[in-house]
Amino acid sequence: MFDLGWTELLLIGIVALIVVGPKELPVLFKKAGQFAGKIRGMAREFSRAMNSAADDAGVGDISSTIRSAANPLKSSVDAVKSAATDYASYDPDTETGRLAGERAEQAKKIREHAEKKAKEKLDKRGDKKSDSEELTKNDSSKDEKDTMSEGLKDS
Repeated sequence: MFDLGWTELLLIGIVALIVVGPKELPVLFKKAGQFAGKIRGMAREFSRAMNSAADDAGVGDISSTIRSAANPLKSSVDAVKSAATDYASYDPDTETGRLAGERAEQAKKIREHAEKKAKEKLDKRGDKKSDSEELTKNDSSKDEKDTMSEGLKDS
């Protein structure tokens, strides 16, 4: 609060010891502590009163509106979440519900087709992989021989 370091406190203590005297110094510090406690309590009570007055006036709502305006990404994510919630509550008998159902079926067909193509591709790779594994084994044994011959040349 006052930004007093140890040296400043030591200086204040020495001056108080000289001015007040050693007998009354503990009493003075006790009264100063009680005064500081009362000041803190009054400040805390004032802060609570201001916060409750602000809540009664609706400042919290204004504050949240300002925060959402300051962070457009969060407000857009909230809008998407609310739209998704609204999407789940569409009536399937309406035009929107019918279109949503059609799109869901199309998405399912696309996923199934993609899975089928991926499996076919993996099967083709499996056949090529066995051929490439044999080539890799031959290449790796050749590389090992080259490395050994280089090591012998260096020594």
